[in-house]
Amino acid sequence: MAEAVDVNAKWDACIDLTVRRFVYSSMAGAFGGLLFFRTPVTRWAAVAFGAGVGAGAAYTECSRIFEGSPATSPALKVASAPTPQEAQD
Repeated sequence: MAEAVDVNAKWDACIDLTVRRFVYSSMAGAFGGLLFFRTPVTRWAAVAFGAGVGAGAAYTECSRIFEGSPATSPALKVASAPTPQEAQD
């Protein structure tokens, strides 16, 4: 029973987080669209972009809440390329 309660709490948190981030970022996109763009098409594009950013941020956070995040992969190691001086030696 405790696991069911935990899963329900996670779903409640994710739904709340998704709605808030979607709405807030859509409003930020609308405000930015009003400030920077003149035509309605570009203003709606700014709203859509903001909504997408909010939905993506909520998805990432919810996947962390459920501990199945693809974003929690180990950090990539950057291989250092030899400098021209090292290549000649």
